[in-house]
Amino acid sequence: FVPTMGALHAGHLSLVQRARAENDLACVSVFVNPLQFNDPADYERYPRDFRADAELLAAHGCDMVFTGELAQFFPGSRGDLSRIPRRDPGPASVSLEGDFRPGHFAGVATIVARLFELVAPERAYFGLKDYQQCLVVSHVAGELGGPAIVPCETAREPSGLARSSRNELLTPEQRSEAAVIYRALSAARDAWRRD
Repeated sequence: FVPTMGALHAGHLSLVQRARAENDLACVSVFVNPLQFNDPADYERYPRDFRADAELLAAHGCDMVFTGELAQFFPGSRGDLSRIPRRDPGPASVSLEGDFRPGHFAGVATIVARLFELVAPERAYFGLKDYQQCLVVSHVAGELGGPAIVPCETAREPSGLARSSRNELLTPEQRSEAAVIYRALSAARDAWRRD
């Protein structure tokens, strides 16, 4: 199982290919989860094209793709975010991104737990680009008794920039500037290893 928020790119497809290679069937969800957005405007501008995503997944061996509305995942809520009890995301949600996006990881934990309940996969594949999220999801899976979480290497653009759906919101100049972060971190790591 590969849970996604859509706007699929080569990073997502690498997760699908690995899931397909290691299992009899590969299922992908495409759902932009409003529970994990702190800023409603950020949620509204998140890129969406379900038809293109579904076509891309079909071309890459995905056996099943599904989507839904929040009210379908949590029927008692009637789509009202305030009526959905948030799941405790666990200790990995403290600090780092958790400090800058209060409630984000509770939203992630809540929808991921619901998706795990609906799909009942043996394995779920997540990219290490969102390392802290991988830790949160591992905590949720541990509480639920599964699935096994399979962390996968970060897929990168030729510039070194981590592949992300949000990259589509960047101008070419911003993409170039963002790639500097990875190069600087790599240079720091290499210097540390040399010394």
